[in-house]
Amino acid sequence: DTLCLNQRMRMATSELRLNQIIRFYTITLINMSIAQQINEDIKSAMKAKEREKLESLRAVKEAILLAASEKGASIEVSDETVLKIVQKLVKQRKDSATLYREQNRADLAENEESQAAVIEAYLPQQMSEGDVRTHVKEAVAQTGASGPGDMGKVMGMLMKKLAGLTDGKTISKLVKEELT
Repeated sequence: DTLCLNQRMRMATSELRLNQIIRFYTITLINMSIAQQINEDIKSAMKAKEREKLESLRAVKEAILLAASEKGASIEVSDETVLKIVQKLVKQRKDSATLYREQNRADLAENEESQAAVIEAYLPQQMSEGDVRTHVKEAVAQTGASGPGDMGKVMGMLMKKLAGLTDGKTISKLVKEELT
């Protein structure tokens, strides 16, 4: 039974990757906002009775609505803000899955991982570590950073430049390596 579950998870993950690529180009070509695409996907998940996908997308929609209702926020949330929200939710799910695995709760970890995979489909394709390393070297050269004390300058520059394309943890690790 666990073997079948693992096989289904792997098949679902590869299918989600394909859907992620298709969805990203569809959103880009049609010029539909990410929030609109999520609403459309919620409708289709309801019709298809895809419970896990629906649960994940509703969590994203909830976070978007919370961001829109914050004091001083505009009625419509920008795609940049939605991307930050989606990134945050993916990170939360992955961190939770890691904690569940450490506590030997594979069932809960698999649920979090599948939710992360569904939500991750709305992010642009992440940069490889090699590409990030190239950007880190360029940023170090541009800022004239020479040691760990200059890490803040480099990180600030890279976080703006690579927002949505990679996570801060990877950037931080590579900047530390470069500056030490």
